[in-house]
Amino acid sequence: MSTANWTEELLQQLGLAEIRLEPVFIAGAKTACWQIDSKHWQQFAEHAIRQKPRWSAGWAEQYDEQFFVNALFEKQGAYLLLRCIVNPLKLELPSQATVYPAANRSERHTQDMFGIKFLGHPDNRRWTRHQAWGKHSYPLRKDFPVQGSPEAITPPDMDYPFVKSHGTGTYEIPVGPVHAGIIEPGHFRFQAVGELILNLEERLGYVHKGIEKIAEGRTPESLARLAGRVSGDTTVGHAWAACMAMEQAAGVEIPERAALIRGILAERERVANHMGDIGAICNDVAFVFAQMQFTRLRENWLRTNAKAFGHRLLMDCVLPGGVKNDVAEADCALIKRDIIQLRKELADIITALDLNSSLEDRLYTAGFLSESIAAAFGTVGYVGRASGQDFDVRRDAPYAPYDRVTVKVALENQGDIASRFWIRHKEINAACKLIEQFIDLLKPGEILAEWQTPVAGSEGLGIVEGWRGETLAYVRFEAENKISRFYPRDPSILNWPVLEKLVLDNIVPDFPVCNKSLNGSYSGNDL
Repeated sequence: MSTANWTEELLQQLGLAEIRLEPVFIAGAKTACWQIDSKHWQQFAEHAIRQKPRWSAGWAEQYDEQFFVNALFEKQGAYLLLRCIVNPLKLELPSQATVYPAANRSERHTQDMFGIKFLGHPDNRRWTRHQAWGKHSYPLRKDFPVQGSPEAITPPDMDYPFVKSHGTGTYEIPVGPVHAGIIEPGHFRFQAVGELILNLEERLGYVHKGIEKIAEGRTPESLARLAGRVSGDTTVGHAWAACMAMEQAAGVEIPERAALIRGILAERERVANHMGDIGAICNDVAFVFAQMQFTRLRENWLRTNAKAFGHRLLMDCVLPGGVKNDVAEADCALIKRDIIQLRKELADIITALDLNSSLEDRLYTAGFLSESIAAAFGTVGYVGRASGQDFDVRRDAPYAPYDRVTVKVALENQGDIASRFWIRHKEINAACKLIEQFIDLLKPGEILAEWQTPVAGSEGLGIVEGWRGETLAYVRFEAENKISRFYPRDPSILNWPVLEKLVLDNIVPDFPVCNKSLNGSYSGNDL
């Protein structure tokens, strides 16, 4: 379905006399963009939801002394970007979170970073705000210095108003924010009776990196490096989305060979992470043998990454205009041999897992996420597809090189941990096939296009299917080839909230495997 088809029906519902929409041009983008009066912001969402588009992302920016708020909607691969200008003398806007739960935390982030108040918001507690800056300081405003004005010792963030438990026999369990090993900080506050979980509340954002702020003033090459560090396990996905956005703004078309190499990189990133996750899920239910095997397979895969592309995790391989390194014929042959070996070993290990009744007892029916809740929260990637959300950017809004192949999208509808386990296995097989196809399509050619400096004010929106799901980046340029605004949206920002839903009525000891089956990125959430 095209954007025109479903938005035409929406326009008929809205009535042009009732709500005035003005088209906005974004160079090179496939996304339609409309500007709307701020007083109709929530009303638009109320009408839009009848057409069942998914709320995908929301962000704000300050440009030319004006404050813009954006919301991105998607339906069957067709995107619509809605934009409004907020009165700088009264930074208020009706909340879309009352209609779309997925907008909840995004609006809270905008409130903390820009000081824009969302009227009628169902939960206006601070989300990103730290004690490192004052109550009336807003870090993403242009007059806020990048270094801030921190105290010698930042006060502890101890007064977040968590929901309290009440009733006979109920009690609270605080988990984190500091966890064992190398897990990033995140706090989970449980209310339980006996071992049964009655409620879970997440508190994330303990290590605010300032990604959006330190992006300002960067060159395209520098921004690509920064984007690749939004979430280290998704360095290809985030760098690709950022480069796609910048290339749109600059009117740069990357070479065919570069696009194919990007596809190979993205699918290798997908396989490596899924293997790590499958092993970790097994480890969380004490099936250590499986974790050891998947760790071994992943290590072999990463060593090939290092040999063929120069980095185990594929950092800084994607550049504005193309890719950093070409791939030699010998390395293509090595990659294909590795895939053959992986398929053989994976088949044996998966058979052993499938026959293990103890593993099945821990994974099947646990951590259930219904299709209706998954849809309401706009979940994406393997989390959404395990609960019947049949969407994949590579297939439904194809971009080079995926527009040259058939992308097989795995789908499950049981919605439990087992579904999220098996969806990963299916995606590994599909990714291996795509890598082989991309290698076969490689022809001699350039891998980096000449960069064109974009006009000040040029903007772009890059949307790719990262290994966790739909990954996007918004970019606006200022003069002299410098970045004015960068907003990266990791899939985890949409997926984290459903963890609070899928753990309900599970027992407390099952929380670690429920959490691992979702595997949200703390870093991708905490910009």
